[in-house]
Amino acid sequence: MAEVPRGLPPQDVRVDRRLFLERVAALAAAAATGTALSPGTLTASAAPPAPTIRLPDPGAVQSTEPYHMSLAELATLIRERSLSPSELLEIYLGRIDAWDATLMAFNTIVAEAARRRADALGRSPWSGPLHGIPLALKDNYYTAGVRTTANSHIFVDFVPAFDATAWTRLQDAGAILIGKTQMGPLATSRATTPDGVHTTVNAWAPYDPRVSPGGSSSGSATSVALGLATASTGTQTGGSITDPAGRQGLTGLKPTMGRVSLHGIIPLTYTRDHPGPLARDARDAAIMLQAMAGPDPADPRTAGHPPVPDYLAAAEPARRGDAVTLRWPTRVGVLPGYLDVPKEPARGTLPGRAEAEAGARRAMLGKLEEAGATLVELPFPEDWDVLTSREFNDVRLPERTEPFLRYLRDDVRLFGVSLSPWIHGLLLSGPEYLRGQRARLLLLRRVLDAIFTRCDVVVQTAPIPFDMIGLPLITFPIGFERSSGTDLPMPALLGGPPWGEERLLSVAAAYQALTDWHRRRPPDPKTSRGDAGEDGELSKATPRRRMDVLDVLEEAQ
Repeated sequence: MAEVPRGLPPQDVRVDRRLFLERVAALAAAAATGTALSPGTLTASAAPPAPTIRLPDPGAVQSTEPYHMSLAELATLIRERSLSPSELLEIYLGRIDAWDATLMAFNTIVAEAARRRADALGRSPWSGPLHGIPLALKDNYYTAGVRTTANSHIFVDFVPAFDATAWTRLQDAGAILIGKTQMGPLATSRATTPDGVHTTVNAWAPYDPRVSPGGSSSGSATSVALGLATASTGTQTGGSITDPAGRQGLTGLKPTMGRVSLHGIIPLTYTRDHPGPLARDARDAAIMLQAMAGPDPADPRTAGHPPVPDYLAAAEPARRGDAVTLRWPTRVGVLPGYLDVPKEPARGTLPGRAEAEAGARRAMLGKLEEAGATLVELPFPEDWDVLTSREFNDVRLPERTEPFLRYLRDDVRLFGVSLSPWIHGLLLSGPEYLRGQRARLLLLRRVLDAIFTRCDVVVQTAPIPFDMIGLPLITFPIGFERSSGTDLPMPALLGGPPWGEERLLSVAAAYQALTDWHRRRPPDPKTSRGDAGEDGELSKATPRRRMDVLDVLEEAQ
């Protein structure tokens, strides 16, 4: 893809944002009526050509161990033939063998198929930054010939005949599948067994059951955090990319709704599902998104978007002399209470963390000002609390229930611990659903008018509001705290307007050029495979808790 000229504004200001409002309205109507949104209804974008490759010089590689290197650094070594795809793959497989019985990040490992592909790629000319890079996929992405379970009894023996579009594109770019990751049952909670026993742990605190690994893409996050894969994919309907990425010191990017195809991904909510990458830094997230994004005739949600820009250019930090600067003049919106210590911390927050997060957020905003950002204090849009409330968030649940009606009729036990949201969706009335769709469009209109007329990105404390309206989010680490007795990452969460991924990547990249939080890695666990039981469980000193209905509803929020 042609490089975006440095003087050209990012896409979020070059495209009429009202077009996105029209798209959301059309998708809501399609979901309500059961009609497929025809690509012909809107102007389809052309498939993106290959991006211009800009990777670090070999001398710029900072890590010493390949499993701690960024995707861009590994791509540099593979391009220079200092490291082969097969050598890199064996490093990861060795770490999986040593540590995954403790971490339980994976559902399935495809070692032999990965070895064959790595060997073939090692004999092929270098084709781009994903050439020979082992990736982990969330287990709701279709993988031809490889089990895709969504961690559910319903799909326990499901072997797709084709690949998800997003995975096809990553493969076409040279990626290697190393395995499928643990996830919340049908993407409703943190990773558990279908019957609710916690599996995946947080790579930073593998022996502390109080420390969550994040939402339903938690296996994807843990695998990357401890160096069992270079990067991974997730899906987000209610924080399931940004939450696990944020809790485990990664850079997670949830794109604009429809920017990445959902074809071949087991669905959760027609108008809210967002596939995206979990990576080690902004540049890696850009490389992943560059391959995944683009129109797909099999997914009408991808039609009518502006052409995919050069995300790698956006994630390349700009400089004036020796000073790091934002690539574009950027106003950062700060909503009320962002820097306050909450009087009542969120459920599950460890003592002392809220105070540490407030300080880290303040320091993060100071770094962005140092890079040239303008901070803008903003009020919440009118009726923000009502429009972002659980009442309106939950009106998406009928979209979740409808594709699974057959299974609900046959045997509700197939849903295991995740049954409650499906029943809730079954009980919501048609008028409630339609009222919720109107409320969502009103929220989107007010966000566009009251927030993004006054700023370019806006800080967030939770992903739900922007998940409801399909706007992009990025998370990245801004510090660590020790309230649990071990270092735990603290993330920033920033939201952007429609097609604002370039801007979000540029802000994260500038911040990461000024700090090294994203380069910190968790220590290896104290126990290896030989210390775990035959079923891969941890010792009794680290009990696996069973989720209950309240847990599932809380996670689904």
